[in-house]
Amino acid sequence: MLRDLYDGVPGIEMIVVLSADGLRIARYSGDPDAADRVAAACAGLQSLAGAVSQEIPTSDGDMKMVLIEMNGGYFYLMAAGPNAYLAVLSDVRCEPGRMGLSMADLVARIGPHLTSPARRNGQTV
Repeated sequence: MLRDLYDGVPGIEMIVVLSADGLRIARYSGDPDAADRVAAACAGLQSLAGAVSQEIPTSDGDMKMVLIEMNGGYFYLMAAGPNAYLAVLSDVRCEPGRMGLSMADLVARIGPHLTSPARRNGQTV
């Protein structure tokens, strides 16, 4: 299913599915070591986004999506199920609206299968 996203949206460089604590669950395309670094960085980003969302009075505190535009491309991070996230790196050909819709569609189809159990001291709780 990650390949379907990759094939369906031009410009995707890497797709990473990760746990809330920043461990890579799966990836499509890109270097495995880079995918691990992206997953680790995403743990901080999702935490930051959750903290910022607490400042919006009508928010439930849950992060839905983060989009970062940078020179040369985009970074997307979307909640994908309990304790799981979907991250995508793309070049500038990728249209953010299309990517957001495509990621949301993927999460709707497979989100329940992406659940990552919480861990404490290296053990599933």
